[in-house]
Amino acid sequence: MLDPELLERITARRAELDELEEQLAEVRAERDELAVAERVLERMTGQLAEERASARPMPGQVGGRTVMLIPHREPGVEEDVLPWDYQRIIAAVRQAAGPVMAREVGEVVGVDTSMKAKLEPLRSKLVRLVDRGWLRKLPDGRFTTRL
Repeated sequence: MLDPELLERITARRAELDELEEQLAEVRAERDELAVAERVLERMTGQLAEERASARPMPGQVGGRTVMLIPHREPGVEEDVLPWDYQRIIAAVRQAAGPVMAREVGEVVGVDTSMKAKLEPLRSKLVRLVDRGWLRKLPDGRFTTRL
């Protein structure tokens, strides 16, 4: 005759093992999901790296002249990707004690500020740097660094 206590213990242990087996299946499923997520992340990281490399400023043609395109500011993109004159503009804004007008930047970078026509190309560059996230334009028309 079977011992009822032993039979009960066997049944209880079988239930424990069944529960552990379910947990193991859940662990394996989660591990598989993480492996897929890791592969997707690796692939997307590679694609982003390629996109960022292609986003570097590339010479373009405007009116028959070669010009350098200004990239958007993104994490990992440093000022040294900008053309030299744009780097000088950012440095002039940064070295100012506070927000500056285009005329003040022009005085620092050596633009003739006595004539508005000479100042407008500089103002255009400042606005381009604002549009691309390198500088910030305040409501009163002054410029400052983003940081």
